[in-house]
Amino acid sequence: MKVIFVCSPFQGKKENIEKAKKYCRYIVDLGYIPIAPHIYFSQFMDDLNPEDRRKALDMNKKLLEFCDELWIFGDKITEGMKIEIEHFKKIKGENKIKKIDKIKI
Repeated sequence: MKVIFVCSPFQGKKENIEKAKKYCRYIVDLGYIPIAPHIYFSQFMDDLNPEDRRKALDMNKKLLEFCDELWIFGDKITEGMKIEIEHFKKIKGENKIKKIDKIKI
């Protein structure tokens, strides 16, 4: 079973967490395992705190090592997403990255 990293905007916004939950459900419905650290880390870290944000991005990079693919959701690619995408390209290759357009959420 593939493990998919959910790369979507967060920026400390609750509405982005709700979207990420729906992206995860979409992935589960396809038979894969979603990894969306912004849902989990937001429970005890503050994305608006620069130190927490740095730590979260470092932890995301570690989690990317365990993922088979990275799927990009949303219309906007944020700075944090760019960091995740570039890191994933280095460790897994660009052919393992997918842009997911228009899903029902």
